[in-house]
Amino acid sequence: MNSSDGAAVVVGVDGSEPASRAVRLAATEATRRQRPLRVVHGFIWPLLHVPLTAPAGGGLREQAEQIVAAAVAEAETSAPGVRVTGEIIDGEASAVLLGETVTAAMIVLGDRGLGGFSALVVGSVAIQVASYADCPVLVARGAPRTDGPVVVGVDGSESSVLALGFAADTAAARGAELLAVHAYRHPISTGPGDMQPLVYDEAQLHGEEERVLAESLAGLADRYPELHVTRHAVRARPGKALTEASRTAQLVVVGGQGRGEFTGLLLGSVSQSVLHHADCPVAVVRGPR
Repeated sequence: MNSSDGAAVVVGVDGSEPASRAVRLAATEATRRQRPLRVVHGFIWPLLHVPLTAPAGGGLREQAEQIVAAAVAEAETSAPGVRVTGEIIDGEASAVLLGETVTAAMIVLGDRGLGGFSALVVGSVAIQVASYADCPVLVARGAPRTDGPVVVGVDGSESSVLALGFAADTAAARGAELLAVHAYRHPISTGPGDMQPLVYDEAQLHGEEERVLAESLAGLADRYPELHVTRHAVRARPGKALTEASRTAQLVVVGGQGRGEFTGLLLGSVSQSVLHHADCPVAVVRGPR
């Protein structure tokens, strides 16, 4: 994430209803974080050598300009006082937004766009941007809420450390409770070649996982003395546990890849599960590429 004062919250728009929800969410985030808001539209048609004007007027370029102008107007209405700018950039939507992540404080986008297949819960643009972004990606999905906790998935991995920091900052800025969820299923291996025991003590396992969660949160109270933090260690699939927590949350925050997931995956299975099924907006936090 670019933490410089001039770094903007960037929202991708395409004229769809999910993009409109993303604009409203981005405007709220820009207000909370006291940052400018940048509206971006990826204009792919020139790359396909499609004529940009129609005989009766109202060509593709004019339509793109209308999409951006409408989004800027909606953002200005949602967030009076926030500096809002808009730009049309030639290129495919995912590539355009990923280019913005290098200098953006955050990327906000809808869960699906105009070209999304109806069978997909989350569109390919959201998945691609969340997989490769150099800054946090906030996906507008589910029910927008101003109450409820900010939920973060914690598993002790480097990725979840980044997610926890973002979630704590966000919860503090919103005056919300931070709910740290640690889901586990089996005893973990402690080194190469270790085998999981066939029989283990459930209470002992829960105690060990509680310690993992407590260690991950160590020092948080010193950095955020007024932040109310609730810990929840539960035996369950992480994706399912976080999805259930999203039903009463205002935001769910996940890392790009968790402990035990294949290192070759750009976006872990837990993050993808939450993106597809959460009942509130989801933030995916990855480290720089």
